[in-house]
Amino acid sequence: MLWVKICGLSTPEAVETAVESGADAVGFVLAPRSPRTVDAALAASLVAAARDAARRAGREIETVAVVRGQSLEEVARLAREAGVDTVQLHGDEPDTVADALRDAGFRVIRALAAGEYTRRTAEGWSSPDRLLLDAAVPGSGARFSDDELGAAPTGFWALAGGLSAENVASAVQSLRPGGVDVSSGVESSRGVKDVRLIRAFIQAARTVL
Repeated sequence: MLWVKICGLSTPEAVETAVESGADAVGFVLAPRSPRTVDAALAASLVAAARDAARRAGREIETVAVVRGQSLEEVARLAREAGVDTVQLHGDEPDTVADALRDAGFRVIRALAAGEYTRRTAEGWSSPDRLLLDAAVPGSGARFSDDELGAAPTGFWALAGGLSAENVASAVQSLRPGGVDVSSGVESSRGVKDVRLIRAFIQAARTVL
């Protein structure tokens, strides 16, 4: 089944809607300078809300801290304080940061622009972590063109960037990722999640065979 993550959440209502509608993961932005940024204390309360909703639904939910360009010490502190399962590295963090986070007990998602992924793999780079391939400007709502990707990753990877309920099925059928990640595509305005759009996105993603 397609893995579905709803990212950039900042209210209990949006978190509970995502979980109750069938999302596999929920993400909280702990990086600065984003309209979706929350502090670690709020993220911790949202993580608790997600887990409560998952218990009521009789299933599990993955909780993800999204970081970008921060030091290992700051990332580890924020992730511990928020109580998340997973850290999503959305900057140019070296592989040693991912290694240290795994050693500390966190799962890691490595987010890259599709073009950057293609460049790195051409140079022989590989990652033991799950990959998320995004547009050049994360959170912008822009899609990357399919020809930017070249060869798709051989392991698990998720597609992000410009997805919505209207285009997620066709994007998945075209590129065949293992998962999808949405933020701006479920917002009524920049940084403001719309529960109706969250439900619609998850429903549309679940129609993909």
